[in-house]
Amino acid sequence: MSSSDIFIGETIGTAILILLGGGVCAAVTLKASKARNAGWLAITFGWGFAVLTAVYTSAPLSGAHLNPAVTVALAIKDSDWSNVPTYFAGQMLGAMIGAALVWVAYYGQFHAHLTDKEIVGGPGAQATAAKAVEAQEKGACPVLGIFSTGPEIRNAVQNLATEIIGTVVLVLAVLTQGLNDSGKGLGTLGALITALVVVSIGLSLGGPTGYAINPARDLGPRIIHALLPLPNKGGSDWGYAWIPVVGPLIGGAIAAGIYNVAFA
Repeated sequence: MSSSDIFIGETIGTAILILLGGGVCAAVTLKASKARNAGWLAITFGWGFAVLTAVYTSAPLSGAHLNPAVTVALAIKDSDWSNVPTYFAGQMLGAMIGAALVWVAYYGQFHAHLTDKEIVGGPGAQATAAKAVEAQEKGACPVLGIFSTGPEIRNAVQNLATEIIGTVVLVLAVLTQGLNDSGKGLGTLGALITALVVVSIGLSLGGPTGYAINPARDLGPRIIHALLPLPNKGGSDWGYAWIPVVGPLIGGAIAAGIYNVAFA
């Protein structure tokens, strides 16, 4: 496959991934959304279907890595780093486009949510912990979770370990069950297997950190959150941002090492 096919495929696929994955987070979170408070099951299955759709769409062009951790793992597995920058560039651009499209699709809901005093705090808001807790957290934003992940308990070692563990599970599943005949990307059956694995990781390991397991999925939308003209949006939690980037990259490398030792 050519560099242009890789870049276009990864941009389109990752944009779809974030549009649908971030979209379900917006649907569950935002005021005036019909799916508000639908819960964690809706989020985990929404992300799983997002993976399925994105992989099937982009696989013919790029092999549908859609995740720098997968790209790193395949580069280690095959000892070929020549296309890694192209994959990374497409994934980051696609993630940013997808996050911006979530904002467009839910524009009115974002405005209603972020101008509600009971949600963002301020004069006239009722002093209830349940409604004002996010507004009171220094550097946090009531809608940051739509764009990127964050921990329930801030412990850098645990948070990093959680992201590494989740990514090892994901990438091992991709390497052992998900690859196409060329071994350069996901196959037709592999797309379904990977989507179900993502649902499983979300249900079983997503509680502590929100299971980024994908550096582009977290960093690209976090950048968009910082750039968008959202009222009362607060900070983008850059102090935490390195964990969902470094953790998945380490996890992908570990998974590739395990694969080369145990399965290759």
